[in-house]
Amino acid sequence: MPHKNNPLIPAEHRKYLRLDTVFPVQFRLEEPEGEVFLSGWLQGFTNNISRSGICLKINNLAPELFESLKKKDIKLSLEIDIPISRKPICARVSIVWVKDIFEDKHQYLVGINYDYISAKQNNKLMRYGWLKKLFVPVTLALVIILAVGLGANSYLNFKLTQGNKLLIEKLARVLKDSSLAKQKIEEVIAQRESFGSKLIILQEQIKSVQSQKEKIQAGDLAQIKQLNDLITSLAKEKLVLESKLAGVVRDENIASQELTQLDQKKIVLEKANFDKMYQWLKIHQNNRTGLVASFEGDQEIANWSFTYDLALLVQVYVQFSDFDRAKKILDFFAQDAKRENGWFLNAYYVDDGAPAEFITHSGPNLWVGLAIMQYMQSTQDKSYLGLVESIAATIIDLQDQDAGGGIRGGPIVKWYSTEHNLDAYAFFNMLAKVTGKTIYSQAAAKAINWMVDNTYDRQDLPVKRGKGDSTIATDTYAWSIAAIGPQKLLALGLDPDKILEFVEENCSVEVNFVRSNAQSVKIKGFDFAPQRHTARGGVVSSEWTAQMVVSYKIMEEFYLKKGDKIKAVNYGAKAQMYLSELGKMIISSASASGQGQGCLPYATQDQVDTGHGWTTPKGSHTGSVSGTAYTLFAYYGFNPLELIDHKE
Repeated sequence: MPHKNNPLIPAEHRKYLRLDTVFPVQFRLEEPEGEVFLSGWLQGFTNNISRSGICLKINNLAPELFESLKKKDIKLSLEIDIPISRKPICARVSIVWVKDIFEDKHQYLVGINYDYISAKQNNKLMRYGWLKKLFVPVTLALVIILAVGLGANSYLNFKLTQGNKLLIEKLARVLKDSSLAKQKIEEVIAQRESFGSKLIILQEQIKSVQSQKEKIQAGDLAQIKQLNDLITSLAKEKLVLESKLAGVVRDENIASQELTQLDQKKIVLEKANFDKMYQWLKIHQNNRTGLVASFEGDQEIANWSFTYDLALLVQVYVQFSDFDRAKKILDFFAQDAKRENGWFLNAYYVDDGAPAEFITHSGPNLWVGLAIMQYMQSTQDKSYLGLVESIAATIIDLQDQDAGGGIRGGPIVKWYSTEHNLDAYAFFNMLAKVTGKTIYSQAAAKAINWMVDNTYDRQDLPVKRGKGDSTIATDTYAWSIAAIGPQKLLALGLDPDKILEFVEENCSVEVNFVRSNAQSVKIKGFDFAPQRHTARGGVVSSEWTAQMVVSYKIMEEFYLKKGDKIKAVNYGAKAQMYLSELGKMIISSASASGQGQGCLPYATQDQVDTGHGWTTPKGSHTGSVSGTAYTLFAYYGFNPLELIDHKE
């Protein structure tokens, strides 16, 4: 019977399954007794193999040798080369059949059975043959599985990204509708008050006319008629006003109900979006170094991680009880971060932790200390106490170099920053509280005394930016409340209300912010400096606005404890209003790993002068770690400059 796939090949008599596998074969013809070789080594290839024999394909075989093969009474010596064996597999075989498949090209197929082959070598040959035969379908199956998996993963990522973007847009719409509802309520209230005032005036006029009528003699009919007509006219006007007033009251009730519903939606959406913002801070942490890129979107510093931002991240992770992530950053500072004479540098590269800039300032070092203190307070893990006290020693050494106890901006600079001394005051108070060591309480006292002498010494300017520097910086006002506290400020003869009023009058702005969907939205917030002092116009800083929200919440709690509910409600309302404004600034992460999750840009404009010696990052929708982290502080009411005893 002909072969079922190829009628040119004779019927197959071997009982094992054939494997269409090609191996190079050397062979030579020999006498049946194996004593005389009839040819030298010739070249062929396995056309298929089985455990009992093979089909050998031979190209360009001399016609006389083909005639010898057709006799079938000669033997072949084989050497089969397979890639997994350094030595060829040797066998002696008998010829079963021979076929000339392309006479003009001298190509032949020879069916042969083994007379002798090592069982071990035969097993090796068959195993490799099976592996080779299965390789293509298995590989193809794996490729298909991977392709399906990749497609499914891409689809899920796409859906997740779209869902995260939609969540941000929902919050933006609710906040916009809420603003419109509040504006409508304000307009309706103004109408109600106007109608109410007019109604009171009409009522007084009617009373006055009635009083005049009572004084007129009964015979003066003309004047009585005139007054009656006036009373009727006023009464009609009163009815119209009462109707309008009732309509306005209805509108006010409807708008209030709408606002209540929007506020309920806002609460849910804010929580969902802020949770996503935390996820954004998590997923960008480098697993090897523990660092996080400070600005996602600015390609020039895409791999930079600023020390201050890392300190904020530690505290965010601590607030979410994500202590392992916090430890990764603290371990970097404890073990791997390069220091210059005990000072941490301002920035490091995310991927390997190498220095990104060789600049050392007091503030970032103090913030690492503040982060460690918050971590220690929450975990009671004292393993970083040595590191935090070494930071303190470095700062105290710098403080001792100043006769007034001030702390310069760094070891090799001459300027003094109020911000850094506020950081130091908070940091040393924390250390004194935890360790009980007087050296830290003394250092804190020196810092506050220096600020009283150099920062809070002018009535017309509540807070100066630094020694001999009258520039207005929003963060020094917010951090005066957060680091010193309203009670201590009052004890020092300073008015915390006036401090906040001043920064509101000078640094609060309302600007247009273009969202990723090209829609423009108005944002109320705080600039880095007074708008009138900068040529760029107003710009809202997400981080510094969030700092103000933290300060408002501190003042709210302060007045609640004092029993002044009016002031407490006022500060609470401001905190909620500016927090909602920050919600309008949430953008969708542009990176693949970010999956569209929410984050905050550094400011409403990119690449503009802050007024304090640096510019905002590049990229109109660049995600900022500091802006995102501080907004989470604002939302949860966490003050990083105060150590709270969790047992209280």
